[in-house]
Amino acid sequence: MRADRLLALLLLLQNRGRMTAPELAAELEVSVRTVYRDAEALAASGVPVYAERGPAGGFRLLHGYRTRLTGLTGDEADSLALAGMPGAASDLGLGAQLATAQLKLAAALPSGLGERSRRIQERFHLDAAAWFRTAEPAPLLDVVADAVWRQRVLSAHYRRWGGDVHRELHPLGLVLKAGNWYLAASVDDRVRTYRVSRFVEVTVVEKPCARPADFDLAAYWEEASRGLEARVLRGTARLRVSGAGLRLLPAMFGAAGARAVDGAGEPRADGWSEVDLEVEELPVAVSDILRLGLEAEVLGPPELRAEVARSVTGLAQRYA
Repeated sequence: MRADRLLALLLLLQNRGRMTAPELAAELEVSVRTVYRDAEALAASGVPVYAERGPAGGFRLLHGYRTRLTGLTGDEADSLALAGMPGAASDLGLGAQLATAQLKLAAALPSGLGERSRRIQERFHLDAAAWFRTAEPAPLLDVVADAVWRQRVLSAHYRRWGGDVHRELHPLGLVLKAGNWYLAASVDDRVRTYRVSRFVEVTVVEKPCARPADFDLAAYWEEASRGLEARVLRGTARLRVSGAGLRLLPAMFGAAGARAVDGAGEPRADGWSEVDLEVEELPVAVSDILRLGLEAEVLGPPELRAEVARSVTGLAQRYA
């Protein structure tokens, strides 16, 4: 809406001082011509906005002028929970509301605090995605988010490794983990986790779903994450690792690698250490350990050592 854009332009000038027409156009995602028209409209309504000509020119407000039109709408207030994650806000359809809410809050702050807030925004950035991976597309996220927000039943066609299923879900919350979205939902009085990118089709059923009064999304996710780790990490490998290998463990194996390093003790005279590393089932464990290359040797269990040796022998024969 034009009224929202005019307010955004006014708040940008109040928060940042003089700005050129191209800078304003980029912030507002409009043309330079639209910026000039909007600035004229603000001036005609009594707002003291001035255009300064020349290379160092631009638009600015009369010194000392501050607007008090900084009230938040409901959607803007909702978006503030995602203030550190503009990408996530955009995924959920709240990107524009978040940008406007941040402008309004900055305008409402005293000048000193407003400047501190801008410095923090310039110097700190949160990137939720994992390295060397692109987030999976989740085209149905907006529908799922709508059901979560309005507490409506979700009829879902979900693709999983064991085959597709059709279920009626009672959504409880969304979680963004390493760039991917997950839905926590109640099914037959049991809370389960669904990867949003694997929904093939979802339909919001206009039927309210009850949310348990004691359900805590953060607590559920922490417990579910621990349960997943316990199910996935099926065994323990005894490794002999070099100093470089020891440093690689946390980067390659996450929390399991960090626990292995913590239990390593002092390295031996040759600089190598022995560690116990929690690993997944045999084929995955072999693949993971081979990533350490010559910086690690499997000492046990015997079946894992034998399978790693078989893989290495096969690779040597292939490249010979």
